[in-house]
Amino acid sequence: MRVERWFSFVDLSGFTSFGDRFGDEESVRVLTLFRGAVRQVATEFGVRIAKWLGDGCMLVSVEPPNLIAAVTKLELLTHELELPLSVHAGCAGGAVILLEGDDYTGRSVNLAARLATVARPHEILATVDLARHTPAGTRFEPAGMISVAGIQEPVEVVRFGCVAAGDTVRA
Repeated sequence: MRVERWFSFVDLSGFTSFGDRFGDEESVRVLTLFRGAVRQVATEFGVRIAKWLGDGCMLVSVEPPNLIAAVTKLELLTHELELPLSVHAGCAGGAVILLEGDDYTGRSVNLAARLATVARPHEILATVDLARHTPAGTRFEPAGMISVAGIQEPVEVVRFGCVAAGDTVRA
């Protein structure tokens, strides 16, 4: 069945290196805080946690503004919680296939995942069509055309979050 959905893949930047340096217990502490923040924004904005991906997650929404608001708030929460790692994310949406009732497949899912892999720390990359649905007060800026693995043509994207807002971020 084809449905309209909006996706974000969110990941902690540098988690593997962090774990190697500080150990499993500290990694679990940080991951627990991150997952708590994800649950908080999912509840607050009506976004579903489709799956956990180690130190990341896949979020799904039927409302594009809710997804943008949730991911933007999640990035802010990681700062407020003073996590030693920042997030990076990719967002895209549109018509996809609902597979076996609880999974999604299609270009939009793949594109969101690929944008997350090229996003830098503190960066939320989203397709231009998703940017048209930004909630009032959400700051974003053009990020140009980006080539991503598996997608034939470069994709025009925008940047959300602290980087787009011009906020000072830690390295």
